[in-house]
Amino acid sequence: MKKNILNAYLALAAICLIWGTTYLALRIAVVHFPPFLFIVIRQLIAGSLLVGFMLTVGKAKLPDKAEMLRQAIGGFFMLSLGNGLVAWAEVHIPSGIAAIICSLMPMWVILINLTIHTEEKPTVPILIGVALGMVGIIMIFSENLSDFSNTQYLFGIILTFIATISWAACSIWMKKRNSTSNPFLNAGLQMFFAGVWLIPFTVIFDDLHAVSWSTEAFYSLIYLVFIGSIVAYACYTYALKNLPMTIVSLYAYVNPLVAVLLGWLILDEKLNARIGIAFVLTVAGIYIVNRGYQLSKLWKAQFSSGR
Repeated sequence: MKKNILNAYLALAAICLIWGTTYLALRIAVVHFPPFLFIVIRQLIAGSLLVGFMLTVGKAKLPDKAEMLRQAIGGFFMLSLGNGLVAWAEVHIPSGIAAIICSLMPMWVILINLTIHTEEKPTVPILIGVALGMVGIIMIFSENLSDFSNTQYLFGIILTFIATISWAACSIWMKKRNSTSNPFLNAGLQMFFAGVWLIPFTVIFDDLHAVSWSTEAFYSLIYLVFIGSIVAYACYTYALKNLPMTIVSLYAYVNPLVAVLLGWLILDEKLNARIGIAFVLTVAGIYIVNRGYQLSKLWKAQFSSGR
């Protein structure tokens, strides 16, 4: 058990770094390639490779129909929506802004949990943290007020919020139905199903005449398939299986910092003192919400045991 916990924390550390770089790689790719089609190719290749490896080398067995359906649902909400919508959005918004919006994921996890468990009331720290996080997001958006007149920019922001909420809600759902099958096989199945689900999206929304295998798109695909998908998503599934959801969601604190810095260094995306302060406020708000929720659960447990 201790070995599993240690490995789970190592997996979480890998997620913190790798997924911070994927916003940059995705941004580079989708300005050269139709976004939904890019994600279809990425997820189908990554899912097929990981499933094939686990069935052959890993000697894993395919789960029953009920478990396959659960992984298909997880693939749709966490990757088809959670990843596909962000890919489309990054055609129109900077990678750093997408990453900061996605950093709200732990906050959504807690707010959704509070909605599910109606007997639990938001505590003062949770309310303060939500307010602080929202102030940070508003400050970031205030740097780009003129961009909101662009319908596609606004739509990209909205889709990124939807993607983040979808990922958070499905993570909770998957955690409550903790699978006994191999977590790496599950990750591969979710990626494969995510690619299948997105095929209608690419047919309907992508400009398939704009397909061009540029050097940027090709190397981004290689990186996102092998590192961003196979390695990182397998790590995420393993961490989710062995650690509490509130701990796993902490990766969202580190990802936007990596993404913002890389976007500034490589893509010349805007980074100034105001954005830096806004980022700190957003992350501080998420931390306070998370900490307030953990303390409320601890106090409730101590109160119950003392009765």
